Amino acid sequence: MRPPARLLYGAGLTAALMLPVAVPAQATPLARTPAALAADGKKGQELPGMPSALDPRADEVVCTPASEEKAKKQDWSRQRLDLDRLHQHSTGAGVTVALISTGVDPDATGLDGRVTAGGTAADDCVGHGTFLAGLIAGSGGNTPKLAGVAPRAKVLALRGTDRRGRPSPALVAAAVREATEARAGVIAVAVALPRRDKALTRAVAEARRAGAVVVAAATPDPPSRGSADEIPSRTYWPAGEPGVLSVADMLPAGTRPDSALPTGTVDLAAPGAGVVSGGPRGAGHYLGGGVAVATAYAAGAAAVVRATHPDDSADAVARRLTATAYPADLPQLDAYAAVTTVLGDAVAPAAGAERAAAPVAVRDTSGTDRATGRATLFVLLGSAGVLAVLWAGFALSRARARGWRPAEASTPGKG
Repeated sequence: MRPPARLLYGAGLTAALMLPVAVPAQATPLARTPAALAADGKKGQELPGMPSALDPRADEVVCTPASEEKAKKQDWSRQRLDLDRLHQHSTGAGVTVALISTGVDPDATGLDGRVTAGGTAADDCVGHGTFLAGLIAGSGGNTPKLAGVAPRAKVLALRGTDRRGRPSPALVAAAVREATEARAGVIAVAVALPRRDKALTRAVAEARRAGAVVVAAATPDPPSRGSADEIPSRTYWPAGEPGVLSVADMLPAGTRPDSALPTGTVDLAAPGAGVVSGGPRGAGHYLGGGVAVATAYAAGAAAVVRATHPDDSADAVARRLTATAYPADLPQLDAYAAVTTVLGDAVAPAAGAERAAAPVAVRDTSGTDRATGRATLFVLLGSAGVLAVLWAGFALSRARARGWRPAEASTPGKG
C-alpha cells in the first residue's frame, strides 16, 4: 500500500492555489493530491488528502487509510461561510439530508449517531462520503471550529457509486427514490453523470413533487490527464434536471479551478478547495476539494434554511440560497445571509419556477471591502483628473479671448 500523499493547510487564504484533491477513477488513491503553502509562503499544517474514488484497475480494493493528523485551526471555507455566526441562528435541527455518495460511516467522529445508512452505505471504503457528511452535519467532535454547516441535522447515507467510488445511473436513481420515500428535506447528489437517464429524471421529479430540495454537483471532478480546455462545455446529470440546484466549486478568490470542467448549468458556487473534514476510520482529519465538497456545503446551507423557514417550499429554499448569494460571475453561497436575510415579495418564487433567478442581495466577504475601497479611490482620482482637464481647457479659452493678457480690474466710474 502506498503511503498517503499529504497536503498543507494554514490560516487565511491557505488554499488559494489549491486544485481539487478529489481523485478521479483513473488515479490511485491519494495520488493526485497537490501541496499548497500558507498565504505567507511558509509551510502550513500537513494533512492527508481525501480521494473521491479508488483505482478501478487495482486487483484488490484498498480502502483509504485512517489519518493520523488533526487540524488545529478553522479552514478558510468555514470562515467564508461565517459558520460561527450562522450556528447562533440555526443548526439544521429537525432536517434530514440524504447524501448520495460513496456511503457514510455511522460511527464516524463528529456525526454523533445522527447517520442512518441505507443498504450497503454504512461501508464507506473510499471515505469521501463520510468526509462530505462532516461538512454537512458534523459537530467537529473535539474541534467544534470544524463543525459542518448544519451540525444538528440528520444524515441519510445512500450509495450512488460502487465500493470503489464509480457512479452508476441506476444506483443514483434508486438512491433518490429511497430518499424521497424517507421524506428527506434535502437530497444531495455528490456525483455527476455524463448522460441523462430516464429513471433518474423520473426519480428527481418525484423527489421535487414530494417537497425535497435537490442539490447536485454541476460537473464531475476533472480527469487526471489532459486539460479541461479540451473538453467542450456540456450539461451533467442530475444537475441539469429542472428545479435542481446545480453547484460548482470555487477557490478562495471566488473563481473556479483552472482544471474545472466547463458547464453552463451552474446556479451556485461554494468553497471547494483546501477544505478540512474527517473520515470513516479514526479521528484524524483530511484535506479535500472538488465539486462534491461544494455540493455538500450547499446541502448543509439548504438544511439550515429549512430548519429556520420550515414552511418554505423547496423552490423557496433554493430561491433564498441564490437570492442571498454574493453576486459574481457565479453567485457565491452565503449560508449566514440565507438564514438571516428578510426577503420581500419581489424575490418570492413564481409558481412552477424551475430555477432560481439571479442573486439580488449582497453581503461582502473575504476582503472585498479592500478591493472596493481601492476601486472607489481610483474613481475619485479619475474624476478629479477629468475636472482638472476641463478647468484647464476653460481657462485656456478665456485667456485666448483676452489676447493672452491678464484681465483688467474694473475701476468705479470708469466708462
